[in-house]
Amino acid sequence: MGKIHVVLKKEDIDQAKISEEKIAVVLDILLATSTITSALEFGAERVIPVLDQHEALQEAKTLPEGSYLLSGEYEGRTIEGFLDPNPLQLKKAVKGKTLILSTTNGTVAIKRTREAKRVYVASLLNGHAIAKKLNDSHREETIVVICSGSSGEFALEDFYGAGYLIHQMLTTHDWELTDSSRAAVSFYEGSSKSGEDVLLSSRVGEMIKRYGFEEEVSFVASEGIFSIVPYVKAQKTVGREEVHHDTNQV
Repeated sequence: MGKIHVVLKKEDIDQAKISEEKIAVVLDILLATSTITSALEFGAERVIPVLDQHEALQEAKTLPEGSYLLSGEYEGRTIEGFLDPNPLQLKKAVKGKTLILSTTNGTVAIKRTREAKRVYVASLLNGHAIAKKLNDSHREETIVVICSGSSGEFALEDFYGAGYLIHQMLTTHDWELTDSSRAAVSFYEGSSKSGEDVLLSSRVGEMIKRYGFEEEVSFVASEGIFSIVPYVKAQKTVGREEVHHDTNQV
């Protein structure tokens, strides 16, 4: 029987324990992993997650002009010269492009999981598909669900997302749960009829609402509407992590 553990924020990632024997699933519901999932669903060729705007600009120099988009935020504010990293804002722009994405939390969490056997990118939007993939392909392994958190703090929306993912996994298979994963499932199951309310009541959700992007929160609160399974493919020769998606996933 496989095991599921939840890490409550990216700063708690033990990179020595995220080894090639473990499967990592990264969540940043508001908004990085929701944006990555949506960008691929909307036709982006790939997503390159980066640590900051400087790394983003360096990556851009390696790509043909016109083939990429720069998108990102730092501490909730859009980086100057970059596009807003919001799913619906990017919808019409990403088709056929490489999206270079820099965020305060989610893309950093992805970079910190590079030693895992496989890294999946999950959101509420594709949580059902990710759960199916984990049940089909990794049911005897250890799954580490990583909540990116918010600038070193616990993020309610990521914990809710973790609970949703694990709830979906448990519908068809038994898993050994750590206390943190049990708590996440309990929280989700006690709040499952009000996911949008949970997201909007979170600190980050309130901030996004103040910035006038409440529609984005409503969108990313939609559970299981996308069937793609984004995963990180490490390009060792250039030290780059790229997010693609499993085109065979239904």
